[in-house]
Amino acid sequence: MSFPLFVARRYLLARRKQAFISVISLISVLGVALGVASLIVVLGVMNGFSEDLRSKILGVNAHVLVSSVGQGMEDYAAMGRKAAALPGVVGVTPFIYSEVMASTTQGVKGVVLRGIDPATAETVLSLSNSLEEGSLEALAAAEGPPRIIVGRELADRLGLRLNSLLNLLSPTGRTSAAGFTPKVSTFRVAGVFKTGLYEYDSSLAYVTMLAAQDLLGMKGDLATGLELKVADVERADKVADEVRAALGGFPLYVRNWKEMNANLFAALKLEKTAMAIILVMIVLVGSFSIITTLVMLVMEKTRDIAILRSMGASPAEIRNIFMLQGSIIGLVGTALGFVLGLAVCFLLKRYQFIELPHGVYSLDRLPVLLSWVDLVAIGISAFALCFLATLYPARQAARLNPAEALRHE
Repeated sequence: MSFPLFVARRYLLARRKQAFISVISLISVLGVALGVASLIVVLGVMNGFSEDLRSKILGVNAHVLVSSVGQGMEDYAAMGRKAAALPGVVGVTPFIYSEVMASTTQGVKGVVLRGIDPATAETVLSLSNSLEEGSLEALAAAEGPPRIIVGRELADRLGLRLNSLLNLLSPTGRTSAAGFTPKVSTFRVAGVFKTGLYEYDSSLAYVTMLAAQDLLGMKGDLATGLELKVADVERADKVADEVRAALGGFPLYVRNWKEMNANLFAALKLEKTAMAIILVMIVLVGSFSIITTLVMLVMEKTRDIAILRSMGASPAEIRNIFMLQGSIIGLVGTALGFVLGLAVCFLLKRYQFIELPHGVYSLDRLPVLLSWVDLVAIGISAFALCFLATLYPARQAARLNPAEALRHE
């Protein structure tokens, strides 16, 4: 054990005559620990919210979207095969997108209609995981009216249940001499899904590609575009660039999920950053307590410092004694904060004892997702603040003149 570490350890453990300084040291440790624990828990919960929201959005929407300007995409099958051959693409499915009017005896509601291919939709979307009633296979049933899958909020609004009948009106479903005229078709409910996101559950409905083409009056086998699923969602922008290069430019345009939801996730990231900055202030309070502890200790140990200097201790060794002492306090506080924060996160994840109000949030329990990057950043920043707090008191102790300190002894 080095000389500075030996003395720092003795000062920390032998405090029979320094009860007040010991209390301040304990407060410093607790301040750092509470700040670190708060950072771990809050950032873990916010990461959980972001991940839950992202998974729900990507369960309904594709990672990469290829759309066509104009009436539709004619050779979507060939383009789909070309896109599927690209590295990083794990699923491709065509889709039709339009807005129609849904009506029952219970009311009328505007609906976003999505025409999908049941055979390939599951390679891109996670619709089956969101189904509360019915099945995706029932969507392709040939007998009777064409089938439709609706969101839970939409079903409750229009009084729909499994096998209920629903009328859809398309403003441009028929072509006549006077132009486009509305067309009404009857659909049977084959399933009800719930994503937990009101915007989707209240206004989204799925039908087959053929049913959508017939309702919208499309001439020929057309699609609005292609939906792609990639192996790594964080590389969706890179894959989108490769798809754009492979399929060509105008009249096609390619977007990825980051572009389509940029404002939402930017707001979540900003909120996470703001919360982190606020909670770092708690660690800062603990680090100021370390300054107070060391300053008072330097004043208390003036004679000891002078004797050590007289016996040959260098200013650097004196400085290291108090820097080590403050660093030990910061290290213990950081370690205690990690233990406390990780324990709370484990309990939240395991037992989920905090319930959220139904209808307000997209989930009913606090989600927790710990990121090793966040944990490393929290540990480094907390210890760095504590270390910086030791510099001034240690510098003052190293500058102490032995003759001046012992003059009145």
